[in-house]
Amino acid sequence: MTDATSGAVEPTRSAGGAPLKLVLATHNAHKVVELRRILADQLAGIELIGYDGPEPIEDGDTFEANALIKARAAAAFTGLPAIADDSGISADALGGAPGIHSARYAGNRDDTENLELLLTNLADEDNRAAQFTCAAAFVSGDFEHVELGIWPGEVLRERAGAAGFGYDPIFRPEGHTVSAAELTSDEKNAISHRTLAFTRLMPVVRDALL
Repeated sequence: MTDATSGAVEPTRSAGGAPLKLVLATHNAHKVVELRRILADQLAGIELIGYDGPEPIEDGDTFEANALIKARAAAAFTGLPAIADDSGISADALGGAPGIHSARYAGNRDDTENLELLLTNLADEDNRAAQFTCAAAFVSGDFEHVELGIWPGEVLRERAGAAGFGYDPIFRPEGHTVSAAELTSDEKNAISHRTLAFTRLMPVVRDALL
Protein backbone atom coordinates (compact mmCIF):
# COMPACT_ATOMS: atom_id res chain seq x y z
CA MET A 1 0.00 0.00 0.00
CA THR A 2 1.30 3.43 -0.90
CA ASP A 3 -0.11 6.52 0.76
CA ALA A 4 0.91 9.60 -1.20
CA THR A 5 -0.94 12.20 0.82
CA SER A 6 0.25 15.78 0.48
CA GLY A 7 -1.14 18.67 2.49
CA ALA A 8 -4.31 18.70 4.56
CA VAL A 9 -7.08 16.33 3.60
CA GLU A 10 -10.29 18.12 2.67
CA PRO A 11 -12.51 15.30 1.39
CA THR A 12 -15.44 16.09 -0.85
CA ARG A 13 -18.68 14.75 0.61
CA SER A 14 -22.08 14.15 -0.91
CA ALA A 15 -24.65 16.88 -0.37
CA GLY A 16 -28.37 16.47 0.15
CA GLY A 17 -28.19 12.72 -0.26
CA ALA A 18 -27.30 12.96 -3.96
CA PRO A 19 -24.76 10.43 -5.26
CA LEU A 20 -21.26 11.83 -5.29
CA LYS A 21 -19.58 11.85 -8.70
CA LEU A 22 -16.31 9.99 -9.16
CA VAL A 23 -14.41 10.19 -12.46
CA LEU A 24 -12.94 7.05 -13.96
CA ALA A 25 -9.84 8.37 -15.72
CA THR A 26 -9.48 6.13 -18.75
CA HIS A 27 -10.28 6.23 -22.45
CA ASN A 28 -10.02 2.43 -22.64
CA ALA A 29 -13.57 1.18 -23.23
CA HIS A 30 -12.66 -2.34 -22.07
CA LYS A 31 -11.43 -1.00 -18.74
CA VAL A 32 -14.57 1.07 -18.25
CA VAL A 33 -16.79 -2.00 -18.64
CA GLU A 34 -14.54 -4.18 -16.50
CA LEU A 35 -14.14 -1.67 -13.67
CA ARG A 36 -17.85 -0.94 -13.47
CA ARG A 37 -18.45 -4.66 -13.04
CA ILE A 38 -15.68 -4.99 -10.47
CA LEU A 39 -16.82 -1.99 -8.44
CA ALA A 40 -20.58 -2.48 -8.77
CA ASP A 41 -21.05 -3.58 -5.15
CA GLN A 42 -18.79 -0.85 -3.79
CA LEU A 43 -20.34 2.19 -5.47
CA ALA A 44 -23.41 2.73 -3.29
CA GLY A 45 -23.81 6.51 -2.98
CA ILE A 46 -21.19 7.12 -5.67
CA GLU A 47 -21.84 7.74 -9.37
CA LEU A 48 -18.94 6.52 -11.49
CA ILE A 49 -18.69 8.68 -14.61
CA GLY A 50 -16.54 8.46 -17.70
CA TYR A 51 -13.71 10.80 -18.68
CA ASP A 52 -13.41 12.49 -22.05
CA GLY A 53 -10.67 14.97 -21.27
CA PRO A 54 -7.09 15.11 -22.59
CA GLU A 55 -4.72 12.24 -21.93
CA PRO A 56 -1.66 13.24 -19.90
CA ILE A 57 1.87 12.20 -20.76
CA GLU A 58 2.56 9.05 -18.77
CA ASP A 59 6.23 9.59 -18.06
CA GLY A 60 6.43 7.93 -14.67
CA ASP A 61 8.86 5.08 -14.10
CA THR A 62 6.47 2.91 -12.05
CA PHE A 63 2.88 1.74 -12.33
CA GLU A 64 2.06 3.79 -9.24
CA ALA A 65 3.50 6.99 -10.71
CA ASN A 66 1.60 6.63 -13.98
CA ALA A 67 -1.69 5.84 -12.22
CA LEU A 68 -1.33 9.02 -10.18
CA ILE A 69 -0.50 11.07 -13.28
CA LYS A 70 -3.77 9.95 -14.88
CA ALA A 71 -5.88 10.46 -11.76
CA ARG A 72 -4.40 13.92 -11.14
CA ALA A 73 -5.08 14.96 -14.74
CA ALA A 74 -8.71 13.83 -14.62
CA ALA A 75 -9.29 15.50 -11.25
CA ALA A 76 -7.76 18.75 -12.47
CA PHE A 77 -9.72 18.75 -15.74
CA THR A 78 -13.11 17.90 -14.21
CA GLY A 79 -12.80 19.40 -10.74
CA LEU A 80 -14.06 16.08 -9.37
CA PRO A 81 -12.46 13.25 -7.40
CA ALA A 82 -10.89 10.72 -9.78
CA ILE A 83 -9.65 7.17 -9.88
CA ALA A 84 -7.28 5.71 -12.44
CA ASP A 85 -5.15 2.66 -12.95
CA ASP A 86 -1.95 1.75 -14.71
CA SER A 87 -1.37 -1.89 -15.43
CA GLY A 88 0.76 -4.24 -17.48
CA ILE A 89 2.44 -7.59 -17.76
CA SER A 90 6.00 -8.30 -16.65
CA ALA A 91 7.94 -11.36 -17.83
CA ASP A 92 10.71 -12.64 -15.57
CA ALA A 93 12.90 -13.79 -18.47
CA LEU A 94 12.78 -10.29 -19.98
CA GLY A 95 13.81 -8.51 -16.81
CA GLY A 96 10.25 -7.39 -16.13
CA ALA A 97 9.47 -6.19 -19.65
CA PRO A 98 7.19 -4.99 -21.08
CA GLY A 99 6.07 -3.71 -17.64
CA ILE A 100 4.95 -0.08 -17.70
CA HIS A 101 5.37 -0.11 -21.49
CA SER A 102 2.82 -2.91 -21.97
CA ALA A 103 0.17 -0.77 -23.68
CA ARG A 104 2.63 0.42 -26.36
CA TYR A 105 5.09 -2.47 -26.38
CA ALA A 106 5.07 -2.74 -30.18
CA GLY A 107 5.15 1.02 -30.62
CA ASN A 108 1.39 1.54 -30.67
CA ARG A 109 -1.76 0.55 -28.79
CA ASP A 110 -2.55 -2.47 -30.96
CA ASP A 111 -3.28 -5.40 -28.61
CA THR A 112 -2.47 -8.04 -31.21
CA GLU A 113 0.88 -6.53 -32.17
CA ASN A 114 1.86 -6.10 -28.51
CA LEU A 115 0.93 -9.69 -27.74
CA GLU A 116 2.77 -11.09 -30.77
CA LEU A 117 5.92 -9.14 -29.90
CA LEU A 118 5.92 -10.59 -26.39
CA LEU A 119 5.54 -14.12 -27.80
CA THR A 120 8.41 -13.46 -30.22
CA ASN A 121 10.69 -12.13 -27.49
CA LEU A 122 9.96 -15.16 -25.33
CA ALA A 123 10.14 -17.71 -28.16
CA ASP A 124 13.37 -19.34 -27.00
CA GLU A 125 12.74 -18.96 -23.28
CA ASP A 126 11.85 -21.87 -21.03
CA ASN A 127 11.15 -19.51 -18.13
CA ARG A 128 7.59 -18.35 -18.83
CA ALA A 129 6.88 -16.87 -15.38
CA ALA A 130 5.10 -13.52 -15.51
CA GLN A 131 2.71 -11.36 -13.58
CA PHE A 132 0.09 -8.74 -14.22
CA THR A 133 0.41 -5.64 -12.04
CA CYS A 134 -2.23 -2.99 -11.46
CA ALA A 135 -1.73 0.26 -9.58
CA ALA A 136 -5.07 1.89 -8.66
CA ALA A 137 -4.90 5.57 -7.74
CA PHE A 138 -7.36 7.95 -6.12
CA VAL A 139 -7.06 11.75 -6.12
CA SER A 140 -9.40 14.15 -4.32
CA GLY A 141 -8.09 17.66 -3.71
CA ASP A 142 -4.77 17.27 -1.93
CA PHE A 143 -5.43 13.66 -0.96
CA GLU A 144 -3.74 10.94 -3.01
CA HIS A 145 -3.65 7.20 -2.42
CA VAL A 146 -2.41 4.21 -4.44
CA GLU A 147 -2.92 0.47 -4.02
CA LEU A 148 -1.21 -2.38 -5.89
CA GLY A 149 -2.61 -5.68 -7.13
CA ILE A 150 -0.43 -8.55 -8.41
CA TRP A 151 -1.71 -11.50 -10.49
CA PRO A 152 1.00 -14.16 -10.94
CA GLY A 153 1.07 -16.72 -13.72
CA GLU A 154 2.94 -17.55 -16.91
CA VAL A 155 3.05 -16.64 -20.58
CA LEU A 156 1.75 -19.34 -22.90
CA ARG A 157 3.48 -20.21 -26.16
CA GLU A 158 0.42 -19.41 -28.24
CA ARG A 159 -2.94 -17.68 -27.96
CA ALA A 160 -5.83 -19.42 -26.23
CA GLY A 161 -9.35 -18.05 -25.79
CA ALA A 162 -11.28 -15.16 -27.26
CA ALA A 163 -12.51 -13.30 -24.18
CA GLY A 164 -10.75 -10.55 -22.25
CA PHE A 165 -8.39 -8.07 -23.90
CA GLY A 166 -4.75 -7.11 -24.06
CA TYR A 167 -2.43 -9.95 -23.11
CA ASP A 168 -5.21 -12.13 -21.66
CA PRO A 169 -5.03 -14.75 -24.47
CA ILE A 170 -1.40 -15.62 -23.67
CA PHE A 171 -1.49 -15.33 -19.87
CA ARG A 172 -2.30 -18.37 -17.73
CA PRO A 173 -3.03 -17.37 -14.13
CA GLU A 174 -1.32 -19.29 -11.37
CA GLY A 175 -3.45 -22.24 -10.24
CA HIS A 176 -5.41 -22.40 -13.51
CA THR A 177 -5.17 -24.61 -16.58
CA VAL A 178 -6.64 -22.08 -19.01
CA SER A 179 -5.68 -18.60 -20.16
CA ALA A 180 -7.22 -15.43 -18.76
CA ALA A 181 -9.06 -15.13 -22.08
CA GLU A 182 -10.74 -18.49 -21.43
CA LEU A 183 -12.15 -17.37 -18.10
CA THR A 184 -15.62 -15.87 -17.91
CA SER A 185 -15.87 -12.21 -16.97
CA ASP A 186 -17.04 -13.18 -13.49
CA GLU A 187 -14.18 -15.66 -13.05
CA LYS A 188 -11.58 -13.15 -14.18
CA ASN A 189 -13.05 -10.31 -12.13
CA ALA A 190 -12.93 -12.45 -9.01
CA ILE A 191 -9.15 -12.88 -9.10
CA SER A 192 -7.50 -10.32 -11.40
CA HIS A 193 -4.82 -7.77 -10.55
CA ARG A 194 -7.28 -4.97 -11.29
CA THR A 195 -9.88 -6.43 -8.93
CA LEU A 196 -7.33 -6.79 -6.15
CA ALA A 197 -6.01 -3.23 -6.53
CA PHE A 198 -9.42 -1.54 -6.71
CA THR A 199 -10.90 -3.70 -3.96
CA ARG A 200 -8.12 -2.41 -1.72
CA LEU A 201 -8.60 1.17 -2.94
CA MET A 202 -12.37 1.52 -2.62
CA PRO A 203 -12.57 1.59 1.20
CA VAL A 204 -10.15 4.54 1.09
CA VAL A 205 -12.32 6.25 -1.54
CA ARG A 206 -15.48 5.72 0.46
CA ASP A 207 -13.89 6.92 3.69
CA ALA A 208 -12.69 10.08 1.96
CA LEU A 209 -15.87 10.92 0.09
CA LEU A 210 -18.87 9.68 2.06
